Amino acid sequence: MSASRQRTARPISAEDAAGLVRSGDWVDYGAVLCQPDLFDHALAARVGELENVNIRACLSVRPRAVLEADPRREHFHFFNWHFGGYDRKRGDAGLQNYIPCNLGEIPDYYRRFIDPPEVLAIKTRPPDANGFFNFGPANLWHGAVTERARTVIVETDPAIPLVHGIDNGLHADQIDYVIEGGGLPLPELPNAAPSEIDRAVAERIGAEIEDGTCLQIGIGAMPNAVCSLLIDSGVRDLGVHTEMLTDGIIDLHRAGVVTGARKNVNPGKVVYSFGLGSQRLYEAIDDNPDFSCQPVDMTNLPHMIMRNDRLVTINNTTQMDLQGQASSESSGHRHISGTGGQLQFVRGGYASRGGKSFICMSSTHERNGVRSSRVVLHLTPGNVVTAPRSDIMYVVTEYGLVNLKGKSIPERARAMISIAHPDFREDLERDARANGLIPRAFF
Repeated sequence: MSASRQRTARPISAEDAAGLVRSGDWVDYGAVLCQPDLFDHALAARVGELENVNIRACLSVRPRAVLEADPRREHFHFFNWHFGGYDRKRGDAGLQNYIPCNLGEIPDYYRRFIDPPEVLAIKTRPPDANGFFNFGPANLWHGAVTERARTVIVETDPAIPLVHGIDNGLHADQIDYVIEGGGLPLPELPNAAPSEIDRAVAERIGAEIEDGTCLQIGIGAMPNAVCSLLIDSGVRDLGVHTEMLTDGIIDLHRAGVVTGARKNVNPGKVVYSFGLGSQRLYEAIDDNPDFSCQPVDMTNLPHMIMRNDRLVTINNTTQMDLQGQASSESSGHRHISGTGGQLQFVRGGYASRGGKSFICMSSTHERNGVRSSRVVLHLTPGNVVTAPRSDIMYVVTEYGLVNLKGKSIPERARAMISIAHPDFREDLERDARANGLIPRAFF
């Protein structure tokens, strides 16, 4: 069966669609809000009939029935491009594995390196009058998988908003089977209230943002605190070119702070590749031409990012060493999230004319009543380096903002110590000197 043939979308039940899967098959579930539910439950019901079914997905927003039905991982093997909270727990239980990636490269992985999956099963809106099935706010790499998959199945859901964008959906002649679904409200991502530390970091970054700046905002309370700060800052005509659309960006748009009027590329448009947040986010983007959902290789590749001048990228990390390496996705050998687009936006922000890249974190974290510094002599053994020292530009904590570009190792160590919590600075200085990062003669 040719993956490039013209298809004919035919109705099918979830049970019959799951019946197309054979032992040893690769099945792709797509990402975020496009992951299927009815198909997932129907496939899980076949747990005793199948062996070595490999499922590839990204950032699960609901529990996956195939994982819950196979707690010993004897029938289904689940692989994930980026862990959310549910995925992290299932990863801790040994029920799924992470696939290292730069998120913006994934369409190319499917086109060049990944064997065609036997089945692609994703969720879309029901078809419009022209036979077009909209992805909603989850464009990502679904088009690239469709090009390769041997069988394409869509599960429709009328709750998915109608989202404008580029190649943001499939036509009936790209689809083999259609499962009529829906009935559940869309999953929402809770918004954590910003802490005093979040606000302190946001104020330092906000001071670096000018009229006409183009923003990329990462996930988390700290980057979103920047959005809250900017609403009343007096800054105007901000643009957005980001991977993830968040509630904070919606708030900026509603407040009239984001207009996109000064963007070089897609002026007037909030450009993103997927959106995840509250119901008001889904309502704000529904049939709204101000928002453009685009494939992730259009939003995340550094040479695409840098086309907008004065691009400011803001992302979280969890630990940095004194040389400037950022570890943002693991805790030792325990995987907690993913590289996502962080490294690509660090590079794209730096390469943008007048651009700035910020990596932010609280200076400490507490676990089991023990407080530890996030600024360390060396990363926790097993921690993955998400952004190497050579790529880091600005680093921000509640105690300061430093720029590592062009700095030597002793200068970097001193800069990182200066933004560590005061309780840990003396030990960090001593350790840096004992390990040769700061020579005795260094001023």
